[in-house]
Amino acid sequence: MADAAVRPHKPSTSRRTPAGGAPTAAHTAAEASDTRVDIAHVTDLLLGTWADTRREAREMIKDPAFWRVEGQPMPEHRERVLAQLHALVDAGGSRRAFPEEYGGRNDNGANLAGFQELVLADPSLQIKSGVQWGLFGSAIHQLGTKEHHDKWLPGVIDLSLPGAFAMTETGHGSDVAAIGTTATYDPETEEFVIHTPFRGAWKDYLGNAALHGKAATVFAQLITGGVNYGVHCFFVPLRDDEGEFLPGIGGEDDGVKGGLNGIDNGRLHFDHVRVPRTNLLNRYGDVAADGTYSSDIPTPGRRFFTMLGALVQGRVSLDGAATTGTALAEYIAITYANQRRQFDSGAGTAEVVLLDYGKHQRRLLPRVAQTYAQFFAHDELLKKFDAVFSGTNDTPAEREDLETLAAALKPLSTWNALDTIQECREACGGSGFLAENRLVGLHQDLDVYVTFEGDNNVLLQLVGKRLLADYAKQFKGKDAAALARIAVGQTAGKVFHGAGLRQFGQSVADFGSTARSVELGLRADQQHELLSGRVQQMVADVAGRLRPAAKLSREDAAALFNANQSELIEAARAHAELLQWEAFTDAVNTIEEEGTKHVLTWLRDLFGLSLIEKHLAWYLVHGRLSAQRGGAVSAYIDRLCARLRPHAQDLVDAFGFAPEHVRAPIASGAELERQQEAAAYYAALAASGTAPVSEKSLKRA
Repeated sequence: MADAAVRPHKPSTSRRTPAGGAPTAAHTAAEASDTRVDIAHVTDLLLGTWADTRREAREMIKDPAFWRVEGQPMPEHRERVLAQLHALVDAGGSRRAFPEEYGGRNDNGANLAGFQELVLADPSLQIKSGVQWGLFGSAIHQLGTKEHHDKWLPGVIDLSLPGAFAMTETGHGSDVAAIGTTATYDPETEEFVIHTPFRGAWKDYLGNAALHGKAATVFAQLITGGVNYGVHCFFVPLRDDEGEFLPGIGGEDDGVKGGLNGIDNGRLHFDHVRVPRTNLLNRYGDVAADGTYSSDIPTPGRRFFTMLGALVQGRVSLDGAATTGTALAEYIAITYANQRRQFDSGAGTAEVVLLDYGKHQRRLLPRVAQTYAQFFAHDELLKKFDAVFSGTNDTPAEREDLETLAAALKPLSTWNALDTIQECREACGGSGFLAENRLVGLHQDLDVYVTFEGDNNVLLQLVGKRLLADYAKQFKGKDAAALARIAVGQTAGKVFHGAGLRQFGQSVADFGSTARSVELGLRADQQHELLSGRVQQMVADVAGRLRPAAKLSREDAAALFNANQSELIEAARAHAELLQWEAFTDAVNTIEEEGTKHVLTWLRDLFGLSLIEKHLAWYLVHGRLSAQRGGAVSAYIDRLCARLRPHAQDLVDAFGFAPEHVRAPIASGAELERQQEAAAYYAALAASGTAPVSEKSLKRA
């Protein structure tokens, strides 16, 4: 790294940053005795299965026409993003997911991989394109039939038919089943009457609704023959060619938001708006001319979740986009920290590079490890998504697994984005607060990711319910003897983990070098045992507390579930963390080059141990770790951070961002130039013999 020019020439062979942050510490892998990272290979690993598509998208958005203009007023920003959407059409970016007969490429995995990279250009562009092609277009594609595809998909693809995805209502967000908008069938005219009967039923927060949308896919309660058949989706025209609302349709602009102001979010309401019977997107449920309802899916609950499951790609894409946005923040913060100097070591030496400070390593490097885990887990999620939506492995079980996996990973990556971007902002001091360095803008734009496409806590509750269902399956159909064996096993497990046997064994092992025992005792298999054991114990505990619900009244059963809701969500979160750790480990196991494998193994260990440290109280209370070993976890994390410090720049360089993607002056080399200028100034001053002496030196004399 060029920063070596402003540090002493003495080479460093230490793997650790000396106390006080002495400037002789190794700043790069080349200066340390540690082996180097094959950056190009790691980039390939991080970009994943659809690396070529990601590179293609990144090359496209090097064009400044796609970049967010910081501080641009909302009206101009909206029109800029609309123009960018047309540029995406010209570049072929809107065609990847759609059938070949409409000019598409029928490549679902590539579609989401390319779409996620747009967050580097402008998150508003990423989300508005997602509204047009990932929500509005996907609803027509996934919920409609060939008649609908022939009629509307060409206009969706070429943007001559911009549209809104009208699911969320002012009064109902995540609870889609309870939305108030109705679609009542009139057999005399063979039309559905779309109506919002009260203010809370207005469709809200809809991209393309305020200005640009000509139509919407509207979710409403389908009523025919006096029977409500639940939520279905309808194609409803909104505006004429002059942009005016059609009769019976009204709306409002949501106005300025906390972020994503390049998107024209708005509200829609319907006053007995009539649409043809054939505007029902009827892949999963249909109404005949006489009003008879039919569906191949007999139960309303299964039908509802099948329709929503067809739209899971929004959650999948947010997981990936949040991870890419987080990686950008980390690249900016670590590049800056490798160049910015602050305070000397206390011995009158040159000022110390920020990343040489132990606290700075602690605040940034574990978050880099988290982001690596997210990249690897997301590629697994994307492969499963592609297999289901391409039809190569589309079964009810695979769809359920896909929905559960997306609901598990999206919360963690979007929460982590806000946490990490804020930490990166603080780590860059005042420079991080300048809009030009992008961190505040990223935080604002990604803020809403944690609540749209499903509130994170609601999604984790879905995961928790699935975990409980899977847990219950092991008891189904078993006789009394088998259940007794399971009970004995549970009891033995609780005695082993909770009554001191495991703790006693660890205390013996810890008698000696505590740090060494952690290093030897918490390698991959021990990390996995601790992480997976926590999930199993948490699920078993919640299941045990909920077991009486089967004999309670509906109200009492609901109250019992509510009392255990927080614990269930935490179990689901632990499950998602385990999935990320396993994906990271699988990726490390594919690496053949020894040096790269060593460094990424350390990074994986940093991720795993950071998870254990985060939940250390749980492990101590449940006897899974001794107090001595628990205390040593944090010390070993510090050792790992120091060991990884020379590789920090390589690890973020491996994200593969070009200067056109970063566009943050503090990560452009400008800070390094300032430091070099200052160093040259003081060196020249000292050589001239005219440098003033310090007051302290006079007193020492």
